[in-house]
Amino acid sequence: MTDSPRLIGINHVALEVGDLDAALELYGRLFSFELRGRASGMAFIDMGDQFLALSEGRSQPPDDDRHFGLVVDDKEAVRAAVEREGLRMLPGRRLDFRDPWGNRFDVVAFADIQFDRVPGVKRKLGIEGLEKTDDARAEIRDRGLG
Repeated sequence: MTDSPRLIGINHVALEVGDLDAALELYGRLFSFELRGRASGMAFIDMGDQFLALSEGRSQPPDDDRHFGLVVDDKEAVRAAVEREGLRMLPGRRLDFRDPWGNRFDVVAFADIQFDRVPGVKRKLGIEGLEKTDDARAEIRDRGLG
């Protein structure tokens, strides 16, 4: 047993963008979401019990390997939206792309991953009917999460 605190989740991810209104418009064309709120130079995109915090004023170069993973209900719809927006998809087996400010997104399907959501969050997100793949269910079981 350790005296160190245990990591138990992510509350939010903070992204810097060059133009907050343009980012909200772009992300609104890529994803369906609710705006949790706004403050001076910031906006908060709701993802059930988590959120994205957008902050205006990105000054660093585009992200190379640094990225964050977003879970969606329909990965192929995101792929189509990314293509419609003319954003360049990065090579590899996943759906990775950068927004115009250099933030690197790694998009994965809820069905394919080893985490689940509690019923209240599923209801809020409208994903009660989404099922996990056999591989994801096996990973959940093997890790003692189900």
